[in-house]
Amino acid sequence: MLLPRLGSPSWTLISTSRRHAASASIGHGLLNHLCPVTKHPLFFVRHATHKAQGSVNGGKDGPGKRLGAKKSGEQYVIPGNIIFRQRGTLWFPGENCGMGRDHTIYAKEAGYVKYYLDPEKHPKRKYIGVVYERDQKLPLPRNSARRRRLSLVATVMSEESQEKLEDNLTMSASDVSGVRQQSSGNDAKGLGRHEQLEMSRGYMYRESNWQIGRTAEKSGVKVKPFKPGDRWAAWRKSTARKARNAERRGMRR
Repeated sequence: MLLPRLGSPSWTLISTSRRHAASASIGHGLLNHLCPVTKHPLFFVRHATHKAQGSVNGGKDGPGKRLGAKKSGEQYVIPGNIIFRQRGTLWFPGENCGMGRDHTIYAKEAGYVKYYLDPEKHPKRKYIGVVYERDQKLPLPRNSARRRRLSLVATVMSEESQEKLEDNLTMSASDVSGVRQQSSGNDAKGLGRHEQLEMSRGYMYRESNWQIGRTAEKSGVKVKPFKPGDRWAAWRKSTARKARNAERRGMRR
C-alpha cells in the first residue's frame, strides 16, 4: 500500500527531468515496474477485499434431522406416535393416520402400522395406515365392514339377540313412563296419563323437547318472571360472577 504513495511523487519528478538527464530512462523503467502508471499519478483506487475467516464462511455443515421410518410394519402404535419423518410427500397418510405441517405422518388410533399401495385411490402414491387387527390388510376392499373407533368392529347381529334387545328396550321404556306417570299425578288436564315413548334419531326412547320443557309446569314449580328492564338484577349477577372469578384466580396463585 505504501509503494503507490511513494512512487507517484518520484515518478512525477523523474518525468519532468527526463529531458535533462539521460540516466532517467533507467529510473523510469524501474519505477514502472514498481509503480504502474495511472491516470492520476497522485491518487490510487483501493478495491474491496473479502474477509476470509471461518466465522463468516463456515458453519454450513449442520446436524442431521433424523428423517426416515420410526415405526416398522405391523408394529403397535398409540394415538400421537410418529411413524415416518420426511421432507416432502414420499408417503401419504392412509387409514387412521394424519400428516403434520412438516410432512410427518403420525397415528390417530391405536393399532398396527401398515405400509401399502392403493391403486383405486392413486396409481403411484404410497400410503401408511393403522389397523386394529394385526392380520388385517390394507387397502380395505370396497363396501367392507366399517372399522369404528375405540377398536370396535361392526358385525351382523343375529335375530335372537336383536329380539332380546328390542324386548329390553320396550321394558325400559314402560318403566320410565310408569315412573313419570306416578310423579306427575292425575290432574285435570290429563297430563299424567300413560304415554308411549317413541325412538328418536339418537336411538333413544325419550319425550320430545317441548314435553320435557313443560316438566316444571306439570310439577307446579314457580319461577320468578324475567324482566328485561331490571338492571338491578343484572348488576347483582355480574358482581357475583366477577367475585367468583377473582376468588378462582386467587386460588391458582
